[in-house]
Amino acid sequence: MGSKLARLIAGLSLAALAAAASAQEESTNRVAAKTDWSVFVEDDPTECWSVSAPKETVNTRDGRVVAVRRGDILLFVFFRPGADVQGQVTFTGGYPFANGSTVNLNIGGTEFELFTEGEWAWPATPADDAKIITAMKRGTDAILTARSSRGTTTKDTFSLLGFTAAFEDAESRCAQ
Repeated sequence: MGSKLARLIAGLSLAALAAAASAQEESTNRVAAKTDWSVFVEDDPTECWSVSAPKETVNTRDGRVVAVRRGDILLFVFFRPGADVQGQVTFTGGYPFANGSTVNLNIGGTEFELFTEGEWAWPATPADDAKIITAMKRGTDAILTARSSRGTTTKDTFSLLGFTAAFEDAESRCAQ
């Protein structure tokens, strides 16, 4: 638990993530668009990320499809050279995740586990990030299944068209 929290603190600024989510909508710092993915850059501290919104969302409760209100639903890969973050996968589901729950990430039948804190989820280690990024480069879509604090199960499908180009663009813009 301690290393997970330390990784969160070292690698992610929740304020920066919130700013990134709103910045994607405002497009004030978007520097590139690669099919279904966009690239953003921030200065002070330097951060670069590729990000996409889902192509499809399905919300269910007790096996029934339900309408729910959610905030921004985004899948990111971050680079933050000042904190030695090189390709950190991050997901926000637009709601607080259920306490102690994990998010299932499925890419082409390969499943990964993301740990949650509030409205954010990420892999346990940089090695897991690397495995997920490799799968994302090879895949056509990423399906994230999660559970909200209210008991709703969400299934968000992200296109991976343009992911490799956006990833490489963000990576090169934040190269150390």
